[in-house]
Amino acid sequence: MNNSQSLDKDKTGSVILTGYKLTKTFGGLMALNAVDVQLYEQEILGLIGPNGAGKTTLFNVIAGVYKPDSGRIDFREEKISGLRPDLICKRGIARTFQITKPFLEMSALENVMVGSYFGVRRKRTLKSSKRAADKILGFLRLEDKRKVLASQLTLVERKRLEIARALSTEPNILLLDEVIGGLNPTETIEMMALIKRIRSRGISILMIEHVMKAIMGISDRVIVLHYGQKLTEGNPKEIVKNKDVIEAYLGGMAHAHAE
Repeated sequence: MNNSQSLDKDKTGSVILTGYKLTKTFGGLMALNAVDVQLYEQEILGLIGPNGAGKTTLFNVIAGVYKPDSGRIDFREEKISGLRPDLICKRGIARTFQITKPFLEMSALENVMVGSYFGVRRKRTLKSSKRAADKILGFLRLEDKRKVLASQLTLVERKRLEIARALSTEPNILLLDEVIGGLNPTETIEMMALIKRIRSRGISILMIEHVMKAIMGISDRVIVLHYGQKLTEGNPKEIVKNKDVIEAYLGGMAHAHAE
């Protein structure tokens, strides 16, 4: 297992998030086994691996859903591992979910207002939360859906709303869980462009994705997990040529797509 690769520091800023030897077990299952991860300022870091590799577990550990059995997470050199999810969110780390989870009987605007009102560190009024939510919906190109119930939105609109809700908490780090999966080619290209626009606003991004063309096309670096361990990491060109990755993941996916 190759657990460390040199990073191109000329292309990234300072480290914003560090996970040291993160380990998490569920019964006899080792979901994460001493995983190290570093995320840089304004970086897009891709996270790939077969189903069951530990990707979502890593997200849940970073977001505070699970406390690691051992290891430590530092956000801007302050320990956050062990904090509640709401406190981690207010520190500046927001996430989306693979299966979108909006409040279905609330409008798009109301959904975003919830995050804008409750998810930020400083106290806001409902009026200021509404203004902030309107701006975010405009950025996500959902302004014409602001009064539409979440239950009436299409898949791609729900995915954009999921991102809008996360952005409403004013994060420094955004954890994206398969926001491209299920989209058609045109929607995929638009989502890739959106993710780059989010990064251009100074937000660091850690994203899980199975759509290889997308994650290889926008990531600065890619981490590959396999059976709860870091198989390797590097830039996309290095990853696609790595024999271990091809055998463990990319080759299997290519075979699946061929079928």
